[in-house]
Amino acid sequence: MANAATILFEALSPMNLLLALLGVLGGTIVGALPGLSATMAIAVLVPFTFVMDPASGLIMLGAIYTGAIYGGAFAAILVNTPGTPSAIATTFDGYPMAKRGDGDLAVTLATIASVFGGMVGAILLITLAPRLATLALAFQSTEYFWLALLGLTLIATLSQGNLVKGLIGGMFGIFLSMIGVAVIGGDVRFTGGMPSMLGGIDIVAALIGLYCIPVLIGMVATPDQHLDPGEARGFRMFEAIGISLKNWFNLIRSSLIGTLVGILPGAGGSIASLIAYSEARRASSNSENFGKGEPGGILATESANNATVGGGFIPTLVLGIPGTPPDAVIMGALMVQGIRVGPSLFQSGDDTVYVFMTGLVIATLLMLPVGLIVGRYAFRFITNVPKAMLVPLIAFMTIIGSFAIHANPHDVVVMVVLGLIGWAAGLAGFGASPIVLGLVLGQIAEQGFMRAWMIGGARGDFLGQLLVNRPISWGILALIVLTMMLPLLRMRTARRLAQQDVTRDGPAVAHRQIDRAGMAGSVVFLVLAVWMLLQAQGLSVMAAAFPYAVGAVLGILSLLQILRSLRGHGGINAEGGSADGTVRGFALAGTMLAWALLFPTIGLFVTSLIACIVLMLTGQFGRLTVPRLATYLASILVMVTAFYMTLDRVLNVPLPQALLF
Repeated sequence: MANAATILFEALSPMNLLLALLGVLGGTIVGALPGLSATMAIAVLVPFTFVMDPASGLIMLGAIYTGAIYGGAFAAILVNTPGTPSAIATTFDGYPMAKRGDGDLAVTLATIASVFGGMVGAILLITLAPRLATLALAFQSTEYFWLALLGLTLIATLSQGNLVKGLIGGMFGIFLSMIGVAVIGGDVRFTGGMPSMLGGIDIVAALIGLYCIPVLIGMVATPDQHLDPGEARGFRMFEAIGISLKNWFNLIRSSLIGTLVGILPGAGGSIASLIAYSEARRASSNSENFGKGEPGGILATESANNATVGGGFIPTLVLGIPGTPPDAVIMGALMVQGIRVGPSLFQSGDDTVYVFMTGLVIATLLMLPVGLIVGRYAFRFITNVPKAMLVPLIAFMTIIGSFAIHANPHDVVVMVVLGLIGWAAGLAGFGASPIVLGLVLGQIAEQGFMRAWMIGGARGDFLGQLLVNRPISWGILALIVLTMMLPLLRMRTARRLAQQDVTRDGPAVAHRQIDRAGMAGSVVFLVLAVWMLLQAQGLSVMAAAFPYAVGAVLGILSLLQILRSLRGHGGINAEGGSADGTVRGFALAGTMLAWALLFPTIGLFVTSLIACIVLMLTGQFGRLTVPRLATYLASILVMVTAFYMTLDRVLNVPLPQALLF
């Protein structure tokens, strides 16, 4: 291996710096647009890297990956829609901060945390990669099962409402992950006889729908501005630095958590950010402010999910086991360039991998200026654009984002339908985050469960394989129990304080109303659980074991919540799902559904123009003058044309053969 000065000199060459800057900028924009993932951007650009110098091409790909993970925070903060699954927990405090006029501060905090976490992950990748890779080998299928359950219990307890409702949402998300062909056994499950459901539900399409559609319905429900613009205070850098310094231990702890979780193939930034958020809340003296716009929550989630980038490259480079789809694409690019990943990579004398890792550090540092500038103008844009234009813009991005994933119109329909389900569930107090995490972690949990089932069944000791024989499993199980107990202790304390208020103020304070919406939702989930159990009877043993377990748990939790709702223990949905059933809201929902159903037949361009005009009128409050109407119509035409041409000519997404265009 050449000396460090030579590697640094090559990584800092003007061409590599330019490629890193362009990669970060492009990745940030891609990550901020729901549906346009880092995997898509990297996969599109991989062929162009084959004609570049190997190190330069890999630096650009790594920069795109880094920027895309960070870019997910923009949509999470400004629109309450995570651009990537790893930004789910960023919505908890980022969007409340933006709602009260601190969106610029939230974006700056996310940028600082992302740079810090990315630096920690990249430095540990360079210095300790071979040693940390052994940690990934210690985790087996059983540990991944418990790790997925840990993620679900964390999201349930952090949903700020009702623990039981959070767990029900997680079980519903796992049910969604089981639709299609079983991962083990190969049976077709829960498709309702529809061939289009054989491929299952795409995670990104579900994420867009469950988060975006309720926000859109909420936006047209009232004439109020989407976000409070507050005062024009610029980057608020010094204020953000001061907050970050006060949370220095939170940043370091969360970055280490992100790196360690990133090492585990398949775990990803969503679990890392949830664990980091949970730890930040547990250790904070302001724990009651988490979920209401606490800066420490943003610092925890963004430092953790960006640290997973460097952590994820550790098993990819050292063991040849990619932890995420972008890691797999970049590993393929390495192999095309003639670089063999594996334990001998760091002893092969090839400098390319070290130049690539150094370029990753440089790309992470470039996120600071790029993120601040993009974030400042993004916040101004979101706060200043009228609702009549913001609603069709966001709606159009949800349509093309969910379609561009697989160029499949079915994903668009699924996105809209799940969005409407998420809106209805939000009214009953069931948040979107547990559902999305259940979908994300469902296959990981099922694979771990079934492998333990097969190994334990062969040994005649399933419970031993699942619980006793693995010390790491015991540790994760202890964390799950602790995670479940803390909210219960808080509820007990709150109940004791409420009883004291009753004693002081009289029995009228103790009166609770029946949670009718929550009870209705629980009844629906109970019916779903019974249907799951009945459907599982027609499956093979291997394909039915996990649905039986999930259906039984979902049924028990639904019955428990029905009893709690009768006693008035409803809880709230604190994820910003305040949309009511106004006529405008139903008009938006009907327009989105008709759009999703008709564009494959009529054409994306024409249906998008018509739908955007209808949504523009839906989002318009007050008198609409002729000049303003002309401006809106011209803007819609430019917007639809630009995105349509980008899909068709730049990204080469195959559009459906329709009557029009």
